[in-house]
Parts: sequence; C-alpha cells; structure tokens
Amino acid sequence: MPASPKPPGSSDALLPELPPCLIALDWGTSNLRASLLGPSGAVLETRASAGGVMAVPERGFEAALMALVGDWCSDYRVPLVASGMVGSRQGWRETPYLDCPATLLDVAAQLTRVDLAGGAVLHIAPGLRCRDSHGHFDVMRGEETQLWGAGLAAGGLCLLPGTHAKWAWLGEGGRIDRFATYMTGELYGVLTQHSILGRLMQFGQARPLAFEQGVRRGLAGFAEATHALFAARTAGLMGQQEAEALPDYLSGILIGVEIGSATRARSAAEVPPVAAMARRAEDRAGVRSVTLLGDAALVRRYSIALGIAGIRAATAPADATTRGQWRLAEAAGLLVGAGAAGQA
Repeated sequence: MPASPKPPGSSDALLPELPPCLIALDWGTSNLRASLLGPSGAVLETRASAGGVMAVPERGFEAALMALVGDWCSDYRVPLVASGMVGSRQGWRETPYLDCPATLLDVAAQLTRVDLAGGAVLHIAPGLRCRDSHGHFDVMRGEETQLWGAGLAAGGLCLLPGTHAKWAWLGEGGRIDRFATYMTGELYGVLTQHSILGRLMQFGQARPLAFEQGVRRGLAGFAEATHALFAARTAGLMGQQEAEALPDYLSGILIGVEIGSATRARSAAEVPPVAAMARRAEDRAGVRSVTLLGDAALVRRYSIALGIAGIRAATAPADATTRGQWRLAEAAGLLVGAGAAGQA
C-alpha cells in the first residue's frame, strides 16, 4: 500500500520494506516525537514537531497527533503507545502514578486507552512515584520507558540528565526501585537569565577548564548549595574567572552539587543517621559507576563531571526510548496481530 504524503519533520528509514507494527510516541512538554516501528522494533520512519503538551492549543491533542501521524493511522492498522507528559495533568489524559518498586509488567498492565477517530487506539503509559527517606514524593513520566529500553543490569544506577535530571536505582529484571529528581537544567536557565549571577556572564564560548573547576566547587560544597552557587558571581568580581568562563563555571557548580547530593543520598540511606552526618566526600566511594542516558552533549558533560568525582560513566544506547516503547507494547499484548487485519 503506498503511503500518504508525509508532513514536515518526517524522515524515512526502512519504509515500506518491513510491515509496520507500532506507532511509538514520545510526547513531552515541548516536543512530540513519533516513530513507526516494524518487526522487533525496527525503526521504519521518524517524525517530530514542536507540538509538546504545553504547545497544544485548546487541548486539541487528537488534532495535533493526526497532523503528525494521521496518514500512518489510516494507512496502517497498528496500535499507538505514548509515554511522557501526555499522561500528566496538563496532558491529554491524566494517567495514575504507580508506586515504586515498579516493573515493566506493572506499567504495561495500567495503560490508559484513548479511542481515536477512524478506529485507531492510543495507549498512554502511567508515571511512577516514590518516596525519599523523609517521606516526600518524587515523580517521573517517560524516563521509565527509556530505562527499560536501555537494558540495564540489576543493581545498576542510571542518570538521565536534562532539565529535570533523574537518578534511578534498578533491581532485578529491570525493576525501578527508587529514583530522585534534580532540577539542574532548569536552575541553570533561571540563574543565568533571571538572577544576578547572569549579569557578569558572556555566552557563546566554551571554557572546559572553568567547567571542571565549577564541578569541583559543587562537589565540595553540595551541602551548602546556595552558598556554593554564589561563587559564580564572586569568581567574576574577583577576576578568578573571565566573563566568558562564568556560564561553564556555573554549569559545573550545579552539576557538581547534583552529583554530590545524589551519591551522598544513596550512601546516607544505607547507614544510621548519626554515622551519615559524619561522612563527607568518602560517601561517593559507595557509587562506583553510573550509566548515562540522554542527549549526547549532556552525556559528555556529565561524564567529565562524574570522572572528577571518581565515578565511572558508561553510555546507554541512543535508541532506548523506542526500544522501551516496543517492550512496553509487547508486554501489554498490543503487538498480537499488529500490522495484520486487527487493531489492538
């Protein structure tokens, strides 16, 4: 069957040599990314738009979806599975948060069904939640799918850097035992654009050495983060860092604070409170390796910072999102008859 004309933002891979089996949607706050998957999750075609959940006018989610993949839905009777902020309170349909520890099968059993015009069916993945040692909630939407697509080993620690960085601790069979969120990327944007720290900065020139110096400052001062951050101003005032170096210096401080806090929190959770109070940099010895999953530029940046902290960094496969969405659809039984006569 010849395919209908494609919308802007599309790219061909193997279409139409392999039969389509699944439409996988990574629907976040800012962007919508769609992949048409064939047998075993092979990527046949990819498309993207700036139609993230916060950019959809008047909650016209179905219209936004059909503008991107409407021809796929009409040409191929295959299921659609979506992960990310599309299942949030601001998204298309709010899906529940499942408690950690959580497995792929737990999430697959709780997909939310949305019937679309023309007979297509969308399945939205739920999010995950956990509590920290103080009883406070943490949440994620979409990152869990990436974790399951990365094929990580039991007992591993995975870091997904970004606007809201996630540190996730994994158990047997890919079970997500717990995780922690750090607003590192968002704080960088706020501090450089809306605080006094940005007044002395000049942007556009990379300063790797300043970044490394910032990481060391953040690692040393993670327990006094708001004080450590002020060094991004005083270093400029006192001539210790050039204006062009200050953006990287601040980035390093924030990432160092994140790594120091995340690794200390892991160690502190495993020792009595009194003993935990006495432990400083040696806490990081309990975290020996981390797998990084995300944007290549951010992964490189975090690899450098983790190396300074004495932590080995490995990189997860770049296609973890679509792999995870395929595994999720498979676990939910959505791929039975996909690409044939029926619609899951």
